[in-house]
Amino acid sequence: MLAIEVTARAIEEIKKAAAKRATPPKALRAGIRGGGCTGYSYLFEWSDTDARPEDKVLEFDGGQVKVFIDPKSYLFLDGSTLDYATSMMARGFKWTNPNVKGTCGCGESVQF
Repeated sequence: MLAIEVTARAIEEIKKAAAKRATPPKALRAGIRGGGCTGYSYLFEWSDTDARPEDKVLEFDGGQVKVFIDPKSYLFLDGSTLDYATSMMARGFKWTNPNVKGTCGCGESVQF
């Protein structure tokens, strides 16, 4: 069985960010796309449309927060945890992904 965990802190930050938009989004779309210096990078963007038929839909807080993930990305994200991290240098969504074989120096792209 495939599984992706989203922490309570990440759920709260998704809700805060969505509330700042003029038009509330249907969901946060998360995934993997080709690019970056090691081959892949994580994708986060708002979806103003319903999920595609093939999307995996994760729901939290009684459906108040939805995350859409395409099937190919879901395979790369299996076993991962999405969190919201804050440090002195940066803050933002961060994947802890056991499938990653390497990262670039800047931490923006990953290798599988």
